[in-house]
Amino acid sequence: MPTISRTKSKSRPRAKSSGISSGGERNASSEDDNIVAVGRALDLLEALARVGPSTLADLAEAAHCNRTAGVRLLRTLEARGFAIQDESRGIWRLGARWAVLGQAAQEQGALAAASMPFLAALGKATGENVYLRVRHGMESETIAIYQTDPGLRLYSEVGQRRPLHAGPGRLLLAHAPEAVQTQVLAQRLQRFTPATRTDPAWIAADLQRIRMRGYLVTADEVVPGAVGVTTPVRDASGQVIAALTVSAPSMRMRPPRPRALVPQVQDTATKLSQQLGAGSSSRDRNGEPTSTPVGRWDDGHGVASGPHSIFR
Repeated sequence: MPTISRTKSKSRPRAKSSGISSGGERNASSEDDNIVAVGRALDLLEALARVGPSTLADLAEAAHCNRTAGVRLLRTLEARGFAIQDESRGIWRLGARWAVLGQAAQEQGALAAASMPFLAALGKATGENVYLRVRHGMESETIAIYQTDPGLRLYSEVGQRRPLHAGPGRLLLAHAPEAVQTQVLAQRLQRFTPATRTDPAWIAADLQRIRMRGYLVTADEVVPGAVGVTTPVRDASGQVIAALTVSAPSMRMRPPRPRALVPQVQDTATKLSQQLGAGSSSRDRNGEPTSTPVGRWDDGHGVASGPHSIFR
């Protein structure tokens, strides 16, 4: 009989590090570990954004992870430019890489896109139009609108800019740096309607009231017959980055309805803020999310509690 030669098959290496078994099936436990690691890395970054430059111990406590896992993750982030360590002081801070991502997110309209489901939910619940505004220098700009009904009048358009001293934009002025407030109050303020406030002393006092109350109700200040209920939207660091407004004609906004809408608008702003990382971004040591309510922020988050310095 002829001899039949047999080729010896080579054994394939096991893909242990990738979480894939020899049969091609993914290792669920490995995937879960990877997900937890990613979550903890993001927790560390958000902790850096909230508390600023910090020691490893403080960051690990803020992110609810142990120091061993924390330093490994921070070293990885450091290698990619997302974190920097001052070795002489043992302090960690955010890396410059975030400036590139932040600019890209702004150019791609990330805030407007993230806010739309929340604007839509609020619009459907109230039956009124909803607006999201941000501050650009000395002006406010509308970046997103949910129009509940095409028949309802719009009081702004996406991209439209207005001064900060009148209407919903005053909430953004209340949370702007004091240098911006000083510059706004030092100039001649435009009057849009008979109800527009142009007295710098009154406006400065109102900025303090807005910060204390946590919301703003305006009527006829920019557009005659328009009433708005506005609350702040915050990012992971606690800074006010936008103003959420429900606006409607005064015939549908007679008292006490405007103030009755405040809790709904605040609740939506809180949920949007949480989506952006404010107050609910931490996880416990098992990787499970922890809930921290978003409430009124103190001076440590950049909110001035007293009157403007030029009126003290």
